[in-house]
Amino acid sequence: MKDNFNKELTYIKNPKYRENAKRLIELLPDYFYEVAASSTGKYHPAFALGEGGLVRHTKVAVKIAHELLNNDSIGYSFTNDEKDLMIIALIMHDGLKHGKVKEKYVKFDHPILMANYIKENKDKTTLSENEINFLSDIISSHMGQWNTNPYSDVVLPVPHNKYQRFVHMCDYLASRKFIDVKFNNNEIEE
Repeated sequence: MKDNFNKELTYIKNPKYRENAKRLIELLPDYFYEVAASSTGKYHPAFALGEGGLVRHTKVAVKIAHELLNNDSIGYSFTNDEKDLMIIALIMHDGLKHGKVKEKYVKFDHPILMANYIKENKDKTTLSENEINFLSDIISSHMGQWNTNPYSDVVLPVPHNKYQRFVHMCDYLASRKFIDVKFNNNEIEE
């Protein structure tokens, strides 16, 4: 299960960041690899539903980021390290979507849970305080304008800088029902 992101790890150029991404992936709960991206099926395309759907959604969000960051018209505004950190954030963004211990439904506050989880486990990485905060900040705001829920008192942060907006955009695009990505053995077909 833990090698589901081998392809995505190749997008991370800095060896330090690639190693830390592997360490963070190791912290993901086992259920992450089993659940659908949406517990109701209402908010994600067909490829993200069913067993392993959350992994496929994550792979598509990362692939969108990779493509955009390698486009000179878009990627120029980010350093290589920022690009690597945003890829890591997208791999991790929904890591606790059903909570630290699997709950039946998606936890509305999962962006904050994941951001805090990375901070709680910073000693398992070689990332600096600034790098940990960068990851946490862009993960915590990945829901964008969908930052409130009638069943929760939590108000999620909204994206306010280019990094948060970029990560939100990639996640948002990966969740659009009109997106039809083909998979073969849980890998995106090129």
